[in-house]
Amino acid sequence: MKLEGVNIICFAKDWDETPTSNNHVMLELAKRNRVLWLNSIATRTPRLKNSRDLRKIINKLAAFIGGSRKVGDNLWVYTPLVLPLPHSRLATMLNRYALRLTLRWQRRKLDMREFQLWTFLPNAASYVGTLGESLVVYYCVDEWSKFTGLNGAQTAEAERRLVSAADIVFASAQSLVNARLPWNPETHLAPHGVDHALFARALDPNTEMPADVAALPRPVVGFYGTLQDWVDFELIAFLAGRHPEWSIVLIGQPLVDVSILKRFPNVHLLGRKRHDALPNYCKAFSVGIIPYRISERILHVNPLKLREYLSAGLPVVSVPLPELEGYRQYCTIAATFEAFEQGVAEALQTDSPALREQRSAAMRSETWARRVTDIADQVARVQARQRRATEAPDAAKAPVPSRSAPGEGATPRAGVVAHPTTGADRP
Repeated sequence: MKLEGVNIICFAKDWDETPTSNNHVMLELAKRNRVLWLNSIATRTPRLKNSRDLRKIINKLAAFIGGSRKVGDNLWVYTPLVLPLPHSRLATMLNRYALRLTLRWQRRKLDMREFQLWTFLPNAASYVGTLGESLVVYYCVDEWSKFTGLNGAQTAEAERRLVSAADIVFASAQSLVNARLPWNPETHLAPHGVDHALFARALDPNTEMPADVAALPRPVVGFYGTLQDWVDFELIAFLAGRHPEWSIVLIGQPLVDVSILKRFPNVHLLGRKRHDALPNYCKAFSVGIIPYRISERILHVNPLKLREYLSAGLPVVSVPLPELEGYRQYCTIAATFEAFEQGVAEALQTDSPALREQRSAAMRSETWARRVTDIADQVARVQARQRRATEAPDAAKAPVPSRSAPGEGATPRAGVVAHPTTGADRP
């Protein structure tokens, strides 16, 4: 069963931020469908005294004025104009009206009539059932209620309503699936994929190392990703202090205070790099690390960089994350600073070109193309079931319950029957 020729409108993060599963999934879907990506509608209230938040507001206003832009075959990005007050009833009501108008305009412009609504964000719960969508897909990649800066209780309640109202739910970690199954039995595991061909370029002799890392003393212990509060900078400082002979390279935009690292001359903060340049940096790495600070939120993470590091052939040392258990053959899992240090040291001693080839080969079957094909097949199955229910001979005689935005009044939608366990409306 294929998902082809479908129009998809997607609530997601901002397109131009560091690529995540949001980007990879929609790029794959756009190969056979038409996708309109909506830049973030705000998961938290901005802080007007924060210069970064103010810049984002200005940039979003400019992007809205600029309209939709094409970023790939069948893929457009649009920044809707909404009030960034995710827990305000008045703002939500005004945003619904604004979204209906602007999306109607964009759909007409892009020739998108019937459409599916996909969301990676829990705050989209307030808009489900109000925009005219034919089917709702929620793709959960995080335990959102545990994020610093978000209202945990309100975010958790919004996500519960979203999961209950969605036609199908995907989650990137088994723990996320388990927590959402009671709300929606159409909840499925969707492990992250990898652009294997891109990252395997690190094994190509013709791939050049970037100048800012090629000249560093070896070995190079490398990490890339946003430098946020979930990165354990104390662990990195411990490694740097114990091993001044190691060059520790951190690639990513610092969004928190990283001054703890500035006293170590062997720690190199190289800033954010283009996604397609990461294989070149991986070629310079002697080992790839995942130094997260263990928290309730992090225990639900399925790190994208694991499969990318392995596709590049790198030995990997990580803190203990449940989603890494199936990869113990290819990485070292360390629960203490000392064990992490030992894991890096052993990886440096035992690595070889043959092991790098083996690690990369193990990831060939875990591509985004394969992952998204599995997801799309599931969505197509639910879509077909929905159409059969709508076209059944007795469908016209039976009363069809309205499908509302979770917890809100909304316009009825055809072809919906009651959810078997939660009572939410389902196809």
